[in-house]
Amino acid sequence: MIALCLYLFIYPQNTLANEYTIYGFDVSHHQGDIQWNKISPTRYKFVYLKATEGGDFKDRKFSDNWLQARENGFLVGAYHFYRLCKDGRIQANNFIETVPKKENALPPVIDLEYDSNCINTFTKEQLLQEIQIMHDKLYEHYEKQPIFYISKSFYNIVLADNFKQTPLWVREYQGKPNLKNDPSWLFWQHTNKGKILGIKKTVDLNVFNGDEKDWGEFLKQNKISQASP
Repeated sequence: MIALCLYLFIYPQNTLANEYTIYGFDVSHHQGDIQWNKISPTRYKFVYLKATEGGDFKDRKFSDNWLQARENGFLVGAYHFYRLCKDGRIQANNFIETVPKKENALPPVIDLEYDSNCINTFTKEQLLQEIQIMHDKLYEHYEKQPIFYISKSFYNIVLADNFKQTPLWVREYQGKPNLKNDPSWLFWQHTNKGKILGIKKTVDLNVFNGDEKDWGEFLKQNKISQASP
């Protein structure tokens, strides 16, 4: 009991996520070498891997994680960390050059976060246009509706009332997702302090906003079989 209390103190849990039943996680090179054969693809129904960032950065663990996760039966997708200083077309090309086009892959994700170093490079209108360019290029290439991973501040300042057809993956560690004008959301990253056997470092944990039937519909919309890749 003491050990459990200590764990919860060190790794605080957002218990509101417990009401959801479809779990997933996301990783990058920061998690180091992952023992994919020790992780259950029935426990974690979706996995997202960092692939690229900005115009030329490629995550050094992406290719290994992509191959090993798929070989071990996970449904896998890739995400791009969007740099607010860079053109959308250049960033889209970086992602497309890096991430294979696979029919059974999860939809591509564009990670959009507030960056004080870059936020004033473009006007809001120009920034929305650049994001639109990347969104559209990924949609055209992968033939799947992209998803936006968003911080609350970036959504409220920049995205609110725009891209209403684009699903949202919300980072919120203090409670349930709570965004301006209360849009619906698809995924919720509820902690960055998760522990998974097979991953030495802490990891981001996520839930899907729906039950097994809803999950099946999401996969069907994206032409993905629930069977192992």
